Amino acid sequence: MNKELTYWLALAHVPKLKTKKKNEIIVQLFEQGKNLVDFFESKYSVWEDKYQLNKSEVELLLDAKKDLSNYAFMVEDLLEQGYNILPITSQDYSPTLKKNLGRTHAPPVIYTKGNLQIMKEKSVAIVGSRNANDNSLKFTDNIAKKASKDYKVVVSGFAKGVDKQALDSALKYKGQSIIVLPQGIATFQSGFKKYYKQIINGDVLVLSTFYPKAPWSVQLAMARNPIIYGLASEIYVAESSEKGGTWSGVMDGLRKSRMIYVRKPNPQEKNANNILISKGGKAVDIAGNQISYEIQDKSKSIVSEPDLINTEEKIIDFLKTGVYPAKKVVDTLNIDWSSRKVSDFLQKRRDILTVKGKPLRFTHKDRSIQKQKTLFG
Repeated sequence: MNKELTYWLALAHVPKLKTKKKNEIIVQLFEQGKNLVDFFESKYSVWEDKYQLNKSEVELLLDAKKDLSNYAFMVEDLLEQGYNILPITSQDYSPTLKKNLGRTHAPPVIYTKGNLQIMKEKSVAIVGSRNANDNSLKFTDNIAKKASKDYKVVVSGFAKGVDKQALDSALKYKGQSIIVLPQGIATFQSGFKKYYKQIINGDVLVLSTFYPKAPWSVQLAMARNPIIYGLASEIYVAESSEKGGTWSGVMDGLRKSRMIYVRKPNPQEKNANNILISKGGKAVDIAGNQISYEIQDKSKSIVSEPDLINTEEKIIDFLKTGVYPAKKVVDTLNIDWSSRKVSDFLQKRRDILTVKGKPLRFTHKDRSIQKQKTLFG
């Protein structure tokens, strides 16, 4: 098993190779009844022919293969220290994360320490600003209290402000929490000491998707945000500005038709909560109860691309009628998008099927459901 985990780390941490490509390799191996050891021990010509890898991708994998001895040592060291290394094929891998992020974005490997069962429970992410106001922190406390009472896990990004309040409140109310790290799991030693009792008691699971020895960085903090949203069954927004991790995460969630609940702000507050509600977020009061709420000042609900969601909806509806290349979509709908922008947008959608070829063609999965054995359902 340790040998195979070595190869999992080698694939997971290949730089510049997209997650989607990594997962496509994994799916092909899964369907063929093979594993990553078989893949890495194959001839390079097999990589190109069977797995449609180009020369630059082959070079990246060859470089990763040279580091196998280092990864083998790392696997042994991590397991000895009580960490869990969970490939996406593992029964212990979070089903919520796999479902929400799909083949395109679900990390091939996650690293954890703590009660693995926590990832199988219903979960709530409470997101918001590092410099949240008192209303936002009270809202966070209320949602965490309700979640804990309902035996739902609170997902926290472990940043100051809303994230830290969510974790502290979950533990205060005898609930459970997942700490999603913006760094490698082996660099969280002070945190493991602080939450040792809660981890041992099964109330806290620490999780990272990054190289185990990676230090904290702004880039990793931003890359961690989709994991927070991906681990959650429900998302509550305490407070957001018009930029940054909370904003981008919520907008991405709304584009994917996820249910996102946004705290109704008080009139004197300066934040983007009203904008998020106008874009499809469900308004809730400070206790987290959904309410009927009409935004009075429409001017505050205008963002730089006011027709973005309408354009996206037009594209998705059009693809329910057939299989089309991106240029056909642009020409037929007469939208102010380039073919490349349409193609990039569609390839990120879980509800869109990409038909390989030159050019790529797209259709909606409701129209064409492929009956194939897959890891992603």
